[in-house]
Amino acid sequence: MCLALPCRIVELRPGEQALIDVAGVGKEISLALVEDVAVGDYVIVHVGYALTRLDPQEAEKTLALFAELGQAALQEAAGTVA
Repeated sequence: MCLALPCRIVELRPGEQALIDVAGVGKEISLALVEDVAVGDYVIVHVGYALTRLDPQEAEKTLALFAELGQAALQEAAGTVA
């Protein structure tokens, strides 16, 4: 299974590169597949490449859903889910 994540661009770098924020961790990615991105934009990232820009509200909803799923998984692992 493949997973692409919405990530916020925090810095544009030379050579079609950018620094993104992934849950508080910085990661360098390629912007070779997208055009006209700016700092603050959200992009869908898969295997180190931005695939497309994403509406900020949709990105926030998706990130919130991922956070809920992660919390539910932690609770299940701890045996606290009813």
